Amino acid sequence: MLSIFTVVIICYLIGAIPSSLWTGKLFFGIDIRDHGSGNAGATNTFRILGWKAGTAVLLFDFGKGLLCTTVIYKLAWHIGSGPVVLYSNWDLEPMMLIIAGVAAVIGHMFPVYAKFSGGKGAATACGMLYGIEPVSISISLAVFLLMMFSTRYVSLGSITGAFIYPFSQLTLRYGYGWDIDGSVILLSSVLALGIIIKHKGNIKRLIEGNENRIKSFKPAKGRINEEQGVT
Repeated sequence: MLSIFTVVIICYLIGAIPSSLWTGKLFFGIDIRDHGSGNAGATNTFRILGWKAGTAVLLFDFGKGLLCTTVIYKLAWHIGSGPVVLYSNWDLEPMMLIIAGVAAVIGHMFPVYAKFSGGKGAATACGMLYGIEPVSISISLAVFLLMMFSTRYVSLGSITGAFIYPFSQLTLRYGYGWDIDGSVILLSSVLALGIIIKHKGNIKRLIEGNENRIKSFKPAKGRINEEQGVT
């Protein structure tokens, strides 16, 4: 249990690194949460700080999830007597992958470094899931891009991509015989539900018709740069 607890803490602390918040404060002197949608995530960073900062934040947040499900989870076998199965029907490695990844996503959503006010978890969850099973998350990414480019709503793309993810896994497992552990499907479903719930404000604005929409797919300067006359 000590090894599992240690990995959870490490992955949470990695996931909790508020890249958008620190980027805003270090390079622009602002709190990203005071601008735009108020969300400390990559989308709001693109909108407020521009494409360079937004891309850096997106890659960093993606990398947090990927790091935890490709490297950090392995530490469990080197701490104390190693990890133990928490439920008899779980395989040990898929269990540790999910635990490490979920801890990173929770850290992103509720970062201890930023008074537990973080992003919605989509980018970190995407990185986490690529580390666990890349095909089904690639399907969700394709759905996300299709929805985003066709509707110009990033939030709708994120919600739809999260929703479709567990169904992609179910189809791969039972329709095509892929070896995807049941615990991965179950806990990924919980994670997808958490991302959708985290978007409840966006869902309300989508229903009301006043959700922020992408005006142009040209590289964004960012509102801060535009106000300061930066080209």
